[in-house]
Parts: sequence; C-alpha cells; structure tokens
Amino acid sequence: MKCPHCGYHDSRVLDSRDTSEGIRRRRQCLGCDGRFTTYEKQQQGALFVIKKDRRREPFLKSKLLTGIRKACEKRPIPAHVLEKLADEIEADLQALGRAEVASGIIGDMVMERLKHLDHIAYIRFASVYRDFADITRLKQEVDTLAGIDTKPSTQLPLIPAPAGEAARVGRRAR
Repeated sequence: MKCPHCGYHDSRVLDSRDTSEGIRRRRQCLGCDGRFTTYEKQQQGALFVIKKDRRREPFLKSKLLTGIRKACEKRPIPAHVLEKLADEIEADLQALGRAEVASGIIGDMVMERLKHLDHIAYIRFASVYRDFADITRLKQEVDTLAGIDTKPSTQLPLIPAPAGEAARVGRRAR
C-alpha cells in the first residue's frame, strides 16, 4: 500500500474493523510515519446474463432496477423497497456461484418477489416477461393470482368489490 503523503511503498496496520461496506484499516507509513485509512471491499466475480437469443452481456443491477421500477410505476411502493429487492436478487445471483445466469432465472426471481409485493406490478412485469400471446393467457395469470390467499394490505384490489359488498365490509371493520 503506497502512502498518500510521501508515496513510500510500505505501511503497517494499526487497527482493523469490519464495516457494512467491507474492512476499514488504519495504517501508518513506515517512511514518513503519516497515518491514513484504507477501505477494503470484496470484489465479486463478473456475472454475465445469457439472453433468450443466446447473447451474453454483463449483469447490471441498474438494468434490473429499471425493469422493476417500470413495473411498479405509479404504485404505492417506496423507492428504497425496490432498491432492496434489486439488492436481494443480485445477492441471490452471486450466491449461485456461477459466472453466467440465464435471463429466465432472473425474471423468475423478480416475478416471485413482485407477486408478494404488489399484484399490479406483478401482472405488469409478467405481461412483458412472459410475452403473453393473447388475452386468455393474461386472464389465466390474473385468475391464478386472484386465487392466492393474501393478508389484508394497503394494496388496491385487482377487481373492485360491488357497491353493496363494500358497505358491508366497512361496517364489519368498525
């Protein structure tokens, strides 16, 4: 490690600490006795995505996040939740330990998480990812999703309840 003060090529470590970003080391130059701090982060191996047409391109979390954001556009989902979702998917891909991953695996990971996060975003993503040929396939996907038993949330329903039923539900909540 070169000293930033004098350029001497050697230093000794005075203190090491783990941080969320990696390892923080406090160093002292053996040439000028100047002190400085270095941060070390483990570098992940390059990950490539195998596209449907068999092309290979580097994995970019920014592209993943862009796709997720498009699916979640105008939905009540905070930005930090989407970034966390992209971080989780990237970590899962790195945990696979492979240098190349099919785009289908990434799409399935996104769909699984969106299904539990927001149904509308899930349908939006699925409509592009699965490239539905006709309205019947899309309707099957919506019907499958509507059959999932979910806990009450702030999410808007896929199909609005009839006016009379909404009033009954409101009375029960009181």
